[in-house]
Amino acid sequence: MTEQVFYATGKRKTAVARVWMRPGSGKVMINKRPIEQYLARESDRVLTLEPLKVTDRIDKFDINVNVKGGGISGQAGAIRHGISRALVEADAVLREPLKKEGFLTRDSRMKERKKYGQPGARKRFQYSKR
Repeated sequence: MTEQVFYATGKRKTAVARVWMRPGSGKVMINKRPIEQYLARESDRVLTLEPLKVTDRIDKFDINVNVKGGGISGQAGAIRHGISRALVEADAVLREPLKKEGFLTRDSRMKERKKYGQPGARKRFQYSKR
């Protein structure tokens, strides 16, 4: 008998998280390191595990995450998105509460590109009258 494994991809800014979930005791590994070691800030850990708290599945699944790109905050958001999608993959009934909380929506906000002839995306060089 093969063990059930649920896979999903989560994205946020330029970070991409690949999430594998299997029934277990609630162990979370990110890039082969425990969540406490990878995400130093408590706020990032709370953000990442929100979908599990909302659906009361905090100690039902072992989660293995491979994440790359972006910074730590963007990666935390990508992991949250991936976990949410994997939960829906595991149980379609969970779609409604996760959708209501907004966890299934891909946050499409990206950094605006720098334009030529100016120092940033919106900032202009200082105007000199004389």
